[in-house]
Parts: sequence; C-alpha cells; structure tokens
Amino acid sequence: MTVVVHADALEDVATRAELAHSADWIAARQRPNGMIAWFDGGHCDPWNHVETAMALDVMARHDEAARAYRWLAETQREDGAWHNYYAWDGSVEDAKLDSNVCAYLGTGLWHHHLCTGDRAFARAIWPTLERALAWVLGMRRPDGTVLWAREADATPWDYALLTGSCSIRHALESAARLGDAIGEPRPAWRAAAERIDAVVGGDLGAFEPKDRWAMDWYYPVLTGAVRGEAAAARLAERWDAFVLEGLGVRCVADERWVTASETAECAMAHAAIGDVDTARALLRTTRRHRDADGAYLTGIAYPQRVAFPAEERTAYTAAAVILAADAIGDLSPASQVFRYDAR
Repeated sequence: MTVVVHADALEDVATRAELAHSADWIAARQRPNGMIAWFDGGHCDPWNHVETAMALDVMARHDEAARAYRWLAETQREDGAWHNYYAWDGSVEDAKLDSNVCAYLGTGLWHHHLCTGDRAFARAIWPTLERALAWVLGMRRPDGTVLWAREADATPWDYALLTGSCSIRHALESAARLGDAIGEPRPAWRAAAERIDAVVGGDLGAFEPKDRWAMDWYYPVLTGAVRGEAAAARLAERWDAFVLEGLGVRCVADERWVTASETAECAMAHAAIGDVDTARALLRTTRRHRDADGAYLTGIAYPQRVAFPAEERTAYTAAAVILAADAIGDLSPASQVFRYDAR
C-alpha cells in the first residue's frame, strides 16, 4: 500500500518518513504473542493496545495490527471483558474491568477493516467483538450511560464517566458499521450509542465530574457525541483553560504539564469538525516531544521544560500522533473514522 501524505495539510507537522519511523518504534514494542506494551518492560492496557494497532494500520503495518487483535481474542475472559493492565510477561497486573477499555475493540476493528478490506479476518474475530460489547452493554444504567468499571467478579462501581461513555458510543457506532459491512447488522448497538448521545447533549450531571481533565473537554467532540455548532462552541469554551499556546494541551487544567497524546487527540477533535488549521497547529507542537528514534515523550512540564514522567516514552503517544496526522492528512482509508464534517 502506498501512503500519500497531503503536503499542504501536514507541512511542518510530520513527514511520511517520520511517521513510518514512529510506527517502526511502536512495532518494536510488540511482544511475540501480539501484545503491545507502553514501553519495553512496561505494561499493556487493552485500550491503548487497540490505539497502537490502529496506528500500525495507518502506516500499512497490517500484519502487526492483526497480531495485536488476535492477542485480544486469545486473552478475552469468558464473560467478554479484559483486565485493566497486563504485565510485560502477559500476566494480569490490574484485575479491574473497565467498560471503555473493553469497548474500544469496536473502533479498532472497524478501522482495521477500512484499512485492509479483510472480510475473512473481520468475520473470524466477530464473536470476540460480540462478547465484548455484550459485557459492556451489561454495565448500562437505566439512562443509557455505562458504568465505568467493576472489580473482577464483583459489584460494578456506581458512576459513569463522560470521556468513557463518549468513547463507548463511538465504539458502538463503529462496531455497527463493521456489522453492516460483513452482513451482521446490529441496530441495537446504534440505538445504545444514540441513548448516550442524548444524555451527553442534555444531562451532563449524569456523569462523575471530571472538569479538571482535558479529555472531558474534547472527547464528546472527538467521538461524535457532540457535533456541528455545539461541538465548535464546546471546544472554544475551555480553550484557554487547557491549551498552552505554542506548547500543546495540558493533561489537567491546574498543571502546566503538556502531554503529546492529549494534544494529538485534541487536534483530532478539531479535525473532526473540519477545523484543520487548528488541528494542524496543535499537532505541530508535539514535535517538541519527538525523539530521533521516532518515539515521543509522554509529557513535558513547563516552565522547567523537563520530561514527566521522567524520560517516559510511550507507544500510545506515538500512536495518537499518527492517528491525528491521518485525520488531518488522509493517510489511510480509515482517516474518516474520527471525522464528522461534511468534507
């Protein structure tokens, strides 16, 4: 597959060679069993594992992406869930079950199908996706929002998260699209996504307050729960709270700690509504995080300009940059997965 970068969209942001180098760095973190850890010797969580697989697909590393999804199929619990963290050796590090972590496979598999057109793979892994989403939907509250988590084999926690529920609605919609593509329609998944949208649009009090975190600001837009003029207004409303001009997006509003993944995701949220100029400007700031080997520092604290956590470079951070570049520059057939404008 030839990856064509629109030079006008990605000028001064990332070259094709740089993005390919970052994909190589991500692939080097993949264990023989297919698991992609945050970094060598580090742990893996299934959400970021899917994010890295998506980035590999953008850069046409489809075999590695397929191996990553097969690892999920092989490690899925009987109830359809995955644990929160897996150690470098593949053992369970954190047994908690997170609904958003378990749902994200829906987004990843639709993305993989768009990139590869591999119907046989999609059909083979479809039962894994069905079990995962059945478990996730089993965590719904009467209003349609999804409880955040539960301890393994214990009572679920008693609140839902805005970011998590928005990510879940995107995963449900993506999974429904995949079902349509392979002749397995699942209208109930779309209906569940629409119920979440209704709550996001009308009752934010249904979610545990997390206003300090940047993700709760831009995720409703990134995932399509809020669109059009309402989305543009939401992004403008707290821009000053979260964006350090010329440096990127703070992880939390009260700390001058810029994280490249939040910056890239916020760029994707702006690209989602067609504001490509702002998206490009945000993504350009992640170059400060880039190392010569293609990896990205997780975060930089200002004004000291020191890496925090100290020297940490994470596969999911490089993946977020690649996915944002795709949303801006149409690098892959899946570039529209996080776009809702009319282009």
